[in-house]
Amino acid sequence: MTTIITASRRGPSLFGLSQSGKGLIGIDITSATVKLLELRPGRQHFRVDSYAVRPLAEGAVVERRIRRMEDVVAALRRAVDHAQPLSRRAAVAVPASAAITKTLTLPASLSDDEIEARIQLESDKHIPFPFNEVAFDFQRLGLNARFGDQQDVLLVACRQQDVGQLTEAVMQAGLEPAAVDVETFAMERAFGELRHQLPAMEEEPAVALVDIGANMNAFHVLRGDRIIFSRDTVFGGRQLTEAIRGRYGLSFEEAGLAKKRGGLPEDYHDEVLAPFIETLIQQVGRSLQLYYTAGRHPAVSRLILAGGSSVIPGLRERLAEDSGLTIEVANPFARMAIHSRVDIHALASDAPAMLTACGLAMRGGT
Repeated sequence: MTTIITASRRGPSLFGLSQSGKGLIGIDITSATVKLLELRPGRQHFRVDSYAVRPLAEGAVVERRIRRMEDVVAALRRAVDHAQPLSRRAAVAVPASAAITKTLTLPASLSDDEIEARIQLESDKHIPFPFNEVAFDFQRLGLNARFGDQQDVLLVACRQQDVGQLTEAVMQAGLEPAAVDVETFAMERAFGELRHQLPAMEEEPAVALVDIGANMNAFHVLRGDRIIFSRDTVFGGRQLTEAIRGRYGLSFEEAGLAKKRGGLPEDYHDEVLAPFIETLIQQVGRSLQLYYTAGRHPAVSRLILAGGSSVIPGLRERLAEDSGLTIEVANPFARMAIHSRVDIHALASDAPAMLTACGLAMRGGT
């Protein structure tokens, strides 16, 4: 599943497989930032060739969808100007909420063209919006476990509008759209890299990952390299910035800088930071509880923190104390080579927030 290309098979946005051995840029567009990461596959590991993170104007992206194209393009151009990527080929992702994924069982004798025709013919069974508005792709998963004359086929579909917005932004920034993915698949791909860093994690039945963004935190449980449970909560780093702003009479920009650089009054930890951490821990606990009540799922023994707010002082320790789990902070670049022109310290600081961009750029090695 992690290698599927959710490129459009209908309409103007049809993109092929990444060219093996070539660098690929992963672009993650969130409500707060544009993240750009260029990876080049090597003999054993990837190499980081360039990267950049640039802020987005508030309201430019709402619920992972572009609302003001000009702001997104401007931020992406700034990221490109800073990173100076060696490649021009880029992969982007639609949010999981915008994509339909289904596993179909079809005759094993069908060719790709026949599978495509079958999907079109039976689209009303699988896709809940008009087919003339659909971008879709599929991947063969192999023979069906029960019926040897049948094959399992993974279907992914979304609206052409969602694909078109992303590819238009990429092209206006002077890059070449090479693939459109789904955020979930990109996250799974990056998680596979994290698993290889920790041999003990290879043996664990399930691992949780909490991605703390600006406005939301996404809770995932992965078994192997596949997400088996997800829950999104509207609470993220922006709430801490707002709390700092309200408490100390700062502008939103000043509060954001103070959150990163420190220098706040002595009561900051007890009056502002501690309540934020406790709320976040309660939400993680609730997500774990819902995971266990959703069915007979394997126990979680490890939790990985990702996202821009994952490195907040005290969060890791309090979460370990409250949950009893082993807590790690994500760094997908731990095994990768770093190009000499990349600022290693800046990359290490941004690493926990780069999982989606990393998963997209890793397509260049598939």
